[in-house]
Amino acid sequence: MVFVFFGFILLVLNVITSIWAYRDSVRKGNSKEYAIVVLIGTLFFPIIGLIVYLIIRND
Repeated sequence: MVFVFFGFILLVLNVITSIWAYRDSVRKGNSKEYAIVVLIGTLFFPIIGLIVYLIIRND
């Protein structure tokens, strides 16, 4: 039961970080298409996608 709960928490955290990356990309002035690529990348490759996005985002 603990593993199911831990997996659910990781899934929720993945969705939250993906939504944050999408909104951050749109807020920074990137196109919607770029933001959708960021969203898909962070959903399917959570850790690597988020690290890559944090490196390439415009500050």
